Amino acid sequence: MSTNGPYLAEIAHLMGDPARANMLHALMDGRALTAKELAFLAGVAPQTASGHLGKLMQGGLLAVTVQGRHRYHRLAGPEVAQALEGLMVLAGAGTGGRRLPARVGAELSQARTCYDHFAGRLGTAIHDALVAGGHLAVAEGGYGLTASGEAVFAALGVARPDKPPRRALLRPCLDWSERRPHLAGNLAAALACRCFETAWVLRRKDSRAVTLTQAGQAALAAALPGFLCDAPDPADAPVGRVPEAIV
Repeated sequence: MSTNGPYLAEIAHLMGDPARANMLHALMDGRALTAKELAFLAGVAPQTASGHLGKLMQGGLLAVTVQGRHRYHRLAGPEVAQALEGLMVLAGAGTGGRRLPARVGAELSQARTCYDHFAGRLGTAIHDALVAGGHLAVAEGGYGLTASGEAVFAALGVARPDKPPRRALLRPCLDWSERRPHLAGNLAAALACRCFETAWVLRRKDSRAVTLTQAGQAALAAALPGFLCDAPDPADAPVGRVPEAIV
């Protein structure tokens, strides 16, 4: 790849190939998959998939974990997932092109994973309830927690890390289906893990779509008053303003 000028063109070229785009999209749920699995999901032959994966790794978009005889591919980090989510927002804003089948589109819009945190109506509902309740505060690089926000996460069984994380504790991430922020960052990922561990949220096979269970709805609503996954359109339901300063 060229070392002169912006690296943007090279990254855009890597993401722009349909097969590679399908592979990257398949890894948006945070899983690590084999080359054979990614070849199937991309609709290409294993030999072709191997070449695509090599280019994605060389471009810094994928990382590989070796376990025994198997090599598992995953996104290189949350910044790659954030870039992909942003591109999905742009792709969804177009008037032409292919669209997801209605059923699949509805499932992903309702609740899905965005790398290691929740997106769709589930993700925006958590974000909106935290903002409306005064549990988040603007901080450098993202959001901080107010005292009440600390209590909310503690009630859900999610503790602030002992050491400052390398990435933001919490930050807004623009949701491609809802066109408004859901919650990303270290604590958002920890909350998703907690929801999977307790079966408040269930994964769906071979999909980024997830299911919020009745127990999960009850647990989130109890700890976070105002939480409702089927929240109305933001134009009909104003969200509280995030206060400045407090971390």
